[in-house]
Amino acid sequence: MRTVIQGVVAFALALPAIVDAAGIPESLPWVVGALAVAGGLARVMALPSVEALLDRVGLGLVEQGGNTTP
Repeated sequence: MRTVIQGVVAFALALPAIVDAAGIPESLPWVVGALAVAGGLARVMALPSVEALLDRVGLGLVEQGGNTTP
């Protein structure tokens, strides 16, 4: 689940570059909406409270006890 969330965030961060590379006008309503959602999602995922929530549901970056080995 964590990988899916990270994939969505990575896509959200790359979306402006994808739009530029594809030559799609940024004035199209769906592009504007997608960019707004992508930016919002990236900002939300960067919040410490979101990371704390992910930790509580078992999707955090570090396991309990600091053991990071797979």
